[in-house]
Amino acid sequence: MKKEPIYFFQKFNSSQRLGLLALFVVIIVLQVGYFLMPTSSTHETTKDEIKWMAFQKELDALKQHKDDDKFKIYPFNPNFITDYKGYKLGMTTQELDKLFAFRKQNKYVNSAKEFQEVTGVSDSLLKIMSVNFKFPDWVNKKKEYASSYTPFPKKAKEIIVVKDINHATAEDLIKIRGIGEAISQRILNEREKYGGFVTMDQMQFIWGLSPEVVSSLNQYFKVVDVSNIKKININKASLKELSAFPFFNYTLAREILIFRSMNTRIKDAEDLTKIKGFSVEKINIIALYLEF
Repeated sequence: MKKEPIYFFQKFNSSQRLGLLALFVVIIVLQVGYFLMPTSSTHETTKDEIKWMAFQKELDALKQHKDDDKFKIYPFNPNFITDYKGYKLGMTTQELDKLFAFRKQNKYVNSAKEFQEVTGVSDSLLKIMSVNFKFPDWVNKKKEYASSYTPFPKKAKEIIVVKDINHATAEDLIKIRGIGEAISQRILNEREKYGGFVTMDQMQFIWGLSPEVVSSLNQYFKVVDVSNIKKININKASLKELSAFPFFNYTLAREILIFRSMNTRIKDAEDLTKIKGFSVEKINIIALYLEF
């Protein structure tokens, strides 16, 4: 006689079956709840960490696209062009040497035509470069300055005593024709802001000084004592220290940190030309206030 198969649940009575069924339901609910339950973190992200993570993402993105960056040309004064920038723009070594020799005579080019006469660049290259030439306001308004300027009277056998511009007083400066109380104070304020001048070329960037007055200042004054100038180490300074530097602001200081992080360190003035927003016009002056 064939035996009927005995199924698992037939071994239990009805109450035991209900108990097993309830147990299975509880197990399933617990398993589903475990996977659906949100995980909790014991660590709360601080505001500083959020800022740093955002900054790091931006830095990573810049590193990723570093090789795709192209050399950008910003408006610049051709009198202060660097070897690196001249090379990037297509100038030859000979053309740059001619400009540097001209500048060593304390002379300036005041137009694209004069730039070509001094350097000998081709018409085609001049056309490309001159679009970004930026001369000081007094060059663009030369006629206006000339009409209001009274030539200095010639003095017979004048003995010029050259003084240190970093020790000059307001009275010393006012003796120069074309400098009054307001302009002399402006010069002193600029000197105090930087701790002292590093070159007489800085005079051309002081508002209100005509080229004739700048020329006279170069006759009567020069930079001698630079002991009070506090240089800043551009490879070690923090964001706060860079932002407080007179030539920089927060935005430029941040760009310096990004460039420094991507390239390990800033080697020289040529590296400064590669930093976004850096004043190419004053780069040779700024470099004298920095330690690399």
